[in-house]
Amino acid sequence: MKLLYKIFGGLLVLLVLAVGGLAVAIGYTADCQSAPSESGSADSMQAIIYRCYGSTEVLELVQIDRPVPTGDEVLVKVRAAAINPLDWHYMRGSPYFMRLATGLGRPKERRLGVDFAGVVEAVGAGVTQFKPGDEVFGGGGGAFAEYVIVPENRGIALMPGNVTFQQAASVPIAGLTAIQALRDHGDLQPGMKILINGASGGVGTFAVQIAKALGADVTGVCSTRNVEMVRSIGADHVIDYKNENYTENDERYDLIVDMVGNHGLLANTRVLTPEGTLVLVGGPSGDWLRPLAGPVKALLLSPFLDQDVGIMLAALTKEDLIAIADLMHAGAVTPVIDRTYSLDEVAEAIQYSETGRARGKIVVDLNSNL
Repeated sequence: MKLLYKIFGGLLVLLVLAVGGLAVAIGYTADCQSAPSESGSADSMQAIIYRCYGSTEVLELVQIDRPVPTGDEVLVKVRAAAINPLDWHYMRGSPYFMRLATGLGRPKERRLGVDFAGVVEAVGAGVTQFKPGDEVFGGGGGAFAEYVIVPENRGIALMPGNVTFQQAASVPIAGLTAIQALRDHGDLQPGMKILINGASGGVGTFAVQIAKALGADVTGVCSTRNVEMVRSIGADHVIDYKNENYTENDERYDLIVDMVGNHGLLANTRVLTPEGTLVLVGGPSGDWLRPLAGPVKALLLSPFLDQDVGIMLAALTKEDLIAIADLMHAGAVTPVIDRTYSLDEVAEAIQYSETGRARGKIVVDLNSNL
């Protein structure tokens, strides 16, 4: 018996050391490398890069080689890009467990930005769906730059003719998150009563409009200063969270899409119908375990709840970009843009995004670079 205790104790010590070592490894932030000359060739472009994790001080606007499309790749001259929380999570390498994919100590990929809209500059030999001159929008790594490369069968689609580059650039991450949360995870049907917590943000402003287009009765939750804006984009009812707690009301909803995570799981399910659905999209930020609290609670409690509780991450798909393009073409969805910055102001744009106070989307306008 004493031998078993010793073996168990030894294994426990090894487990603690392994977990501690992993924590140290993923939490380690290397110093920024010195900046070598990036590119002196005629085929160069301006781009935002980061050589180490940290605040917006790690961002640099540099000249790098312009990418050349091959195979099924499309080269897009970027006319506008958009800021997402994803960008500053990558910049900071936070939560730390992200670094298992993005790079331990320092980022493996130095380019930043996803959402873009622009004009096709060139295509690879295998491309059949796009040609130079096409106006397109979508998502691709390194969108904070004058050019971006995107595979033709992934995150790229033709722009509808009635939107600007700035509006189109604001769509990909936020718009796809909204439509997938409502349609795929929430199984939204016409006539359903839904509540969107965080209705004035990037995802929320798309969710309100898409839900109305799909025939729902929509309640939006936002702060006092955003009530009229949320009502103006189609919400049937608006709750000012500074004056009213929706989880304490008598109203019941078929679907709640929560982008904020400021109410507990059980509090949300109390205002769901018996067969209702809660979709968790966002939540609290933090370097370690805090961002995982909501998903873990949902995983543990969902088997004991009558309602469905789900957690989602958006997938960048051509089909859903086309679906939102159709809604914009029909006038059912109009992107809400809060502020516009230039490429050399990306650091300021990300700082504003981190405040969590943006109404709709924050856009980077590259027209001045033409």
